Formats: sequence, structure tokens, C-alpha cells
Amino acid sequence: MTTEVTAVKARPCYNSRGQESIEVDVIAGKRYMGRAAAPSGASKGRYEAIGFPNNSVDDALKVFNQNRERFIGVDASDPKAIYDVLRGIDDTPNYSIIGGSVAYAVSMASIDAASKALDEPVFRLVSTERGRDYRLPYPLGNVLGGGAHAGPSTPDIQEYLVVPIGARSMLEAVGMNIRVHRMLRDVLERKDRYFTYGRGDEGAWAPRASNMEALEAVEQACIEAGYSIGKDVALGLDFASSSLWDGKGYAYSRHGRLLSREEQMEFVGGLIRDYRLVYVEDPLHEEDFAGMAELTKRFSSVYITGDDLLVTNVSRLGTAVEYGACNAAILKVNQAGSLYEALLFAREAGRHGIRLVTSHRSGESTDAHIAHVAVGTGSRMIKAGVVGGERIAKMNELIRLEEMDVIKGMAAVL
Repeated sequence: MTTEVTAVKARPCYNSRGQESIEVDVIAGKRYMGRAAAPSGASKGRYEAIGFPNNSVDDALKVFNQNRERFIGVDASDPKAIYDVLRGIDDTPNYSIIGGSVAYAVSMASIDAASKALDEPVFRLVSTERGRDYRLPYPLGNVLGGGAHAGPSTPDIQEYLVVPIGARSMLEAVGMNIRVHRMLRDVLERKDRYFTYGRGDEGAWAPRASNMEALEAVEQACIEAGYSIGKDVALGLDFASSSLWDGKGYAYSRHGRLLSREEQMEFVGGLIRDYRLVYVEDPLHEEDFAGMAELTKRFSSVYITGDDLLVTNVSRLGTAVEYGACNAAILKVNQAGSLYEALLFAREAGRHGIRLVTSHRSGESTDAHIAHVAVGTGSRMIKAGVVGGERIAKMNELIRLEEMDVIKGMAAVL
């Protein structure tokens, strides 16, 4: 079956935050259509691909339409071939000419079209290791949010996360995260009778609470849901510390604290010990490779995870490897721009024993492609939220994949 691209089309669309984005259709073999819409983050690393040139969807569409014939005849099943066309149009480091959103949407729509033409699941086409035993990632669920994902009076820490380490199936794992999310609403309501059930960008509760009050509420919700912390579920935090760093210290502005680098490291370490955290993302700002290395050495059994630190960029990953700056890495395809660049990052991380966590963005589409990316890259976890149609889409796809004989159960998460 031919997988040559025979037609491409792009249009504006909207993401889960109601922001304008771009969606691309790719036709392979004259009859098999793949479609993908580009997501967008609120908390962005300085070095990731930009979404749109001049922050304009119209400008991105103009450049795409001027060059779309260049994709005709390219093998849709070959992410490198799609990448080569994109780079022939835009050779800037951050896709400042055509936009990373176009790079994402074209490359993901192409692999989607190839999947249908070849009657093969996307995860097989993007597999980064020959002979891989395909396993399902554990859902790392954002149940309470603050920072750039929520409003004033919410915690400074961006994400309070739960991972159902005791789950034996994807269906059970997703159900456990949903149960904790529901129980947390009750806990928060008891603590604040004026709680309005407000949620952040990713569907996590966004209460009026301090950083510690929020963490204690999540812990309490897990227990009241009937789960043992450390056995059934474990906790994690995404500090998004680059958004706290003011050049001199970590400004917890919503609650009036300024921590020095050393104080921030002690704060993080104390939370790891006191709450038995298994996952800590961006605990220091995006240039502090040395500090991240110290935390990684001190807490080697914890996922010390780089997101803004790495931005799914092979060069940044190389620097992190030199320092020993993390033992886990966020994989966001749209940070890199194209699927090919994200897969290169995944292979390089695997070569150095760095565990992958495939992630959504706060402004998402209802596409489920990243569920396949997580499986194909051997990601240990997937961050895709807990509730909301754009989040559940990924979880339901993983539940479907669990039925396939080639899937060998859940990944080794710890």
C-alpha cells in the first residue's frame, strides 16, 4: 500500500483554552486521511519551538500554503522525510518562519495517514527501538493546579500530581486518578466553604490555598479514596521553577516568600522526604544544570524530571547528560516542533538511561496521538490530565490499546 502524500490542507481551529491554533489534513495514497491539531503550552521553556511566526496563525497558514506542494510525493510513514521538507522551508532553530505548530500538525497528521494506509497502529510506526516490548505508561494525573495554569490565590506550584503505582491495568489506573480527583473536591470543599469548584487549564482543581495546604489536601484525598500512599498511589509535583525564578531567587509571590537557590533545594528535598514524592519536575530553573545534578544524585530513586530544562531538545539533553542533571525527561512533540525531532530526543534519552514521560500541553486538542507516542517511545508515564474531553481522549485511547495482543501490560514505573 502506498503511503505517498497526495494532498495536504490546513485550517485554523481552537484548542481547549479557546485559543486559535492550526489543524492539518494529510491524504496518503489518495484515500487515507490523517488529521492533527497543534496544542499549545502556557508555561513554555525559553528554548522550545515557537507556536506561530509573529504569534500569528494567519502568518503560519500563509507560509504553509505557499509551500504545501513540497509535501506531495513524500512518504507519510517517514518522519525524517517530512522533517526534511519542513527544514527546507524553515531552517531556523525554533521554527520562526513556519511555526512549530505547523511542524507538529503536518508531521503528526502524516503518521496518522500512514497508520491508516498501512493498517498499523501509530505506536508501531514511531517505535524508537526494534523488538521493543510495548507497554502502557502509567497516567500521571494533575489533580490540583496553580501557577501559570490557574488564577490568583492558587498555589505557586504549578501541578500536584498523582500516579496510581498499584494499578494493574490502564482501566484501573485511569479510574484511580479519577477517584482521587473527585475525592479532592470534597476535601477542598470542607476546607473552604466558599470553594467554587474552579479548575485550571488542565481540569485540575484550582483552590484558594497555600502550597502546603494544597499538598496536604491531595494527600488527604488519596487516603480518603482508600489508597495507601507509596503502595497504591504516589505523589509528584511540577514546580515549573523557571516561572518562579526572578534572577536572584525563587519568588513564591502568591504567598510572600523569596527562596535562595540553596533554600529552594532544601525545600524540594524536604517535600520529597516528608510526602514520599516519586516525581519532581523542574524543581530548579531552566539554566541550573548543576543544581539539578545535585538533586538527581541526592534523590536517585525519584524521577528528577527536566521539562523547561530540556524542552525536548537533543542539544539541551546532551548538556544535561554531561552534568547528570536529571534521570527523567518530559517528551512534548510540539516543543521540538516535528515528530522526527521528538523521536530523536526519545532515542537519545533511552541511550543514556533517562526515563521518558510523554506529556500533553495545557492548551490541548482532542487528538490521541500522544498516547501512541508514549507507547512507541517506551515512556514510563504519560501526563495527560485526569478529566476533560481533550484529556480523557488520551486515556481512552490507551484503554483501547490495552486490548491489543502486542501490548505486554503496564510499564515498570518505579
